[in-house]
Amino acid sequence: MSAETASGPTEDQVEILEYNFNKVNKHPDPTTLCLIAAEAGLSEEETQKWFKQRLAQWRRSEGLPSECRSVTD
Repeated sequence: MSAETASGPTEDQVEILEYNFNKVNKHPDPTTLCLIAAEAGLSEEETQKWFKQRLAQWRRSEGLPSECRSVTD
């Protein structure tokens, strides 16, 4: 396992993840998640983890509880 994956995605990978988070879907379904993971060169697990953390971060910045899931997301 390389140092890059241990410390998280590289800048290029984060760019792909951020783009998908902001422009495509904050809650990607398994198929979309798989495509994003492939595009970024990350495992689905890493990609899912990143999205979960990023969503919590986004919710806090919007003044929302970090874990609440509602139909209006």
